[in-house]
Amino acid sequence: MEGGEEVGRLPLPRRDRGEVFGIASQLLGAARIRVMCEDSVSRMGRITGKMKKKMWIREGDLLILRPWGFQEGKADILFRYSRTQSQYLARRNLLPSSVNIFSATDVPSGNAAPS
Repeated sequence: MEGGEEVGRLPLPRRDRGEVFGIASQLLGAARIRVMCEDSVSRMGRITGKMKKKMWIREGDLLILRPWGFQEGKADILFRYSRTQSQYLARRNLLPSSVNIFSATDVPSGNAAPS
């Protein structure tokens, strides 16, 4: 998984290009989205030109971002995972814990009070 870094057909962030995972936290309009990145930095994400009409992003979506090298608080959004794809990556333990909000939460806990 060195160069292409893919799981099946799902792209993963290419670390050699500085790409990171992020979660869309606030929609700002004009193809801009506030994103909480895996390195705990909140960045202004920008959907690039050819992706504007194709990529519809909602709050809570898992994204791949490439932070700008010359302006710390901004990044380009390269890819959006569907909910199913995000859950698949969480099951395979491919997401860092800082952005893993997709793990199964419907597991019954053992300390439920009997009625």
